[in-house]
Parts: sequence; C-alpha cells; structure tokens
Amino acid sequence: MSSAAVQPPASEPAALSQGARIVDTFIAPSKTFTDLRRSAAWWAPFVLLAIVGLAFVYVVGRNIGFHKVVENQIQMSPKNAARLEQMPAADRNQAIERQVTATRYISYLYWIFVLIWNVIVALVLFGTFKLAAGAELKFSTSLAIIMYASLPLGLRSLLAMASVLAGVSADSFTFQNPVATNPGYFLDPNGSRFLYSIASSLDIFMIWTLFLTAIGFTCVSKLKRSTALAGVFGWYVVFSLVAAALGAAFS
Repeated sequence: MSSAAVQPPASEPAALSQGARIVDTFIAPSKTFTDLRRSAAWWAPFVLLAIVGLAFVYVVGRNIGFHKVVENQIQMSPKNAARLEQMPAADRNQAIERQVTATRYISYLYWIFVLIWNVIVALVLFGTFKLAAGAELKFSTSLAIIMYASLPLGLRSLLAMASVLAGVSADSFTFQNPVATNPGYFLDPNGSRFLYSIASSLDIFMIWTLFLTAIGFTCVSKLKRSTALAGVFGWYVVFSLVAAALGAAFS
C-alpha cells in the first residue's frame, strides 16, 4: 500500500444567500458572480431596485411635483414646447395635464420597464457571447448577471433621492439626469442635444455597472476579461450613439 497521503478533494465554495450576493456585488463581485453558476436566482436585486425606484418616485412627487417635472421636460424639447405654445390655452392645459398623468403612471410603473430592458440586454449579451465568442452560458445566468450588476444604479437613485430631500433646485430636475454623476448634468440640454446625451452616458454609476457586467460574464464562463469588456462596452457605445442621435433628431 502506498505511503503517499491521499489528498482530499477540493471543497466547493460555500453557497451564498441572496443578501450575501447583494453585499458581495459591491465588495467582492467575483464571489457573487461565481455563485451564479450554482443558482441563477435574480429576484432579490430586482426587488431591491424596484423598492428604491418607487421610493425615489414618491419623494420626487412629494417634494418637486409631477407638474414641475413635466414642465422641465417640455423645456428640454423645443419642438414640443413650440407645439404647445401654438395651442389655445384650454387645449394646452389639457395636453399638459395628460402628460402629467402619463408621467406619474409611467414613473410608478418604471420597474416593469426596467425588467423588460434588463431582459433585452441579457438576451443581446447572451447571444453575443454565446454565438460570437462560444461562451458556455445560459440565458438565465446572463439575466442574473445583469440584475446584480445593476445594483450600483440603485445607489445612484438613493443619491438622487437624498439630493431632492436636501432641496435641489426643482427648475433643473429631470428623471433622466437627476444627480451630478456625469458631465451631462452640468451642460445645457437646450444646447447641443447630441453632446448632452453623450456626456450624460458617461455616468460613473453606469460605468461601474458595465465593469460589473463584464466581470460577471468572465466569472460564469470561459470568456477572457478583455473579450467581456469589449462586448459590454461595445454595445453600450452603440446604444449611446443611437440614443443621442435620435434624441437630437426629435428634440
């Protein structure tokens, strides 16, 4: 019988709870994303983001008001503002009230749009890495990566909520760019709308989310970090340019 000691098999990392995954997304993201190979459950970050988003909308409605939000939005769209100015006063007031009602409902139901958008992003990145890069990947895991990687955007909402509670100027508030976390916040949206949109896309919390997304796809598959970064940031650049061009064309 051999005298060599038999080495015990390497132990698997301890399974993480949903709460531990959320915390580790900020302090040890590789642990969170590696654990997604065991379970691709994504409901916890989504529920947390939805709660934070609803709280933010409530605070905006209470402290700024949806009428003011719509008024600011109209001022950012010269074409829309000109169209309203040409209406009779009664019709203009009715049109504004309809926009206020629509903005209120859309704001409180925004979490549904977030879910749909995250599914689309997960599908695009899943197809990109699965088909183009040959990654060993499941769609459910891709969706879980997107959900956990989006958690820094919840911090941005909390920061924006604190700004509103602290008395930020209602005249400059918009849901699209509520807090000074990107260069676009300091630009006049009525100047170059294309430049404003591009500058707004350089948001520190969004960039954080993009890096987390790339880390996630690297941890759950055999993708190289450079490939994951190229795919994630490449699609974001395409989206930002298209959105900026459309915004400039229809503003």
